[in-house]
Amino acid sequence: MRIARYTTGDEPLYGVVGGEDGSEIVATLVGDPLYAGIELTGQQLALAEARLLAPVIPRSKVVGIGRNYAAHADELGHELPTEPLVFLKPNTSVVGPFDPIVYPAQSSEVHFEGELAVVIARICRDVPTDRWKDVVFGYTVGNDVTARDLQETDGQWARAKGFDSFCPLGPWIETDLDPTDVAITTELNGAVKQQGRTSLMLYDIPTVISYITSFMTLLPGDVILTGTPAGVGPMRPGDDVAVTVEGIGTLTNKVVPRD
Repeated sequence: MRIARYTTGDEPLYGVVGGEDGSEIVATLVGDPLYAGIELTGQQLALAEARLLAPVIPRSKVVGIGRNYAAHADELGHELPTEPLVFLKPNTSVVGPFDPIVYPAQSSEVHFEGELAVVIARICRDVPTDRWKDVVFGYTVGNDVTARDLQETDGQWARAKGFDSFCPLGPWIETDLDPTDVAITTELNGAVKQQGRTSLMLYDIPTVISYITSFMTLLPGDVILTGTPAGVGPMRPGDDVAVTVEGIGTLTNKVVPRD
């Protein structure tokens, strides 16, 4: 099931997306499905008549996993982590499909990082690896935008990964996906830059969820970025970046200069 958050000019709504590619229909839901469940209002509209928003605004946080693909760690000259490498992005960094990624004045090297993102379904702590599916609502596409030069100079990643607009998510949440071996592809201005598969993760999703919740409570709507394959690189104002996760869809954003 594909669950979108969208607007037609008024307050954000939630809906189930169905139909053939290019002629999709959105069936409106009663409230936020994370809290209200799946209940249809009976109203429908063409997806083309709606503006897609970030499918979830995390209630408290976005949790990232760094260097979770060996080839990506190698391309940056980093050693492989001996356990999941966790960092946080603020929920104010989240934007949706076709929203601009704003290039900050403080950086001269902003990179794309296409990723599979996990949306958490309920409050959870100390989740065993064999119970991970109990706490997952679904999956979406993420771009862990990173100011690489600030990441190297700051010694910690809060600023490099935390700018407003540095966490595009979308186009919707897919609730029916086997995430163990799906393709992740990132294109910059139509040219393929990243190609990888989730089966190449150093730490799989059950391990990541168990590890994070061993020290941190996750809340409904929190998002986990599961790491990026090799091929990350710079983008500049005017560029279009598109991240596709097999079985979910494509998230596209344009890079713009800060006014």
